[in-house]
Amino acid sequence: MSLTVIAELLARPGQEDRLRTALEAMIEPSLDEPGCLAYRPYVDPNEPARMVVVEEWTGPEALTEHFATPHFQHVRQVLDLILAAPMTVGTFTPTKFDG
Repeated sequence: MSLTVIAELLARPGQEDRLRTALEAMIEPSLDEPGCLAYRPYVDPNEPARMVVVEEWTGPEALTEHFATPHFQHVRQVLDLILAAPMTVGTFTPTKFDG
């Protein structure tokens, strides 16, 4: 069963471009991971410091492996320097509706 992840991030004042660059740099290496089905950052048009990343993984094991990759470890260090608050991460699985 696939796993959808929504990571919410808020840049410190003046760090919006650096956050956008860091998130964009994660797209290609993340999509190259065998368990990654989708990886897409978004910016809030009304609040450019607020961004989210919507990801889809083949399962929790793939996400755990992602967190251990060198590119994730690197971006985590960058985020520690440029975020106004800790990143929040929500994980979701598809629902099944009876009907």
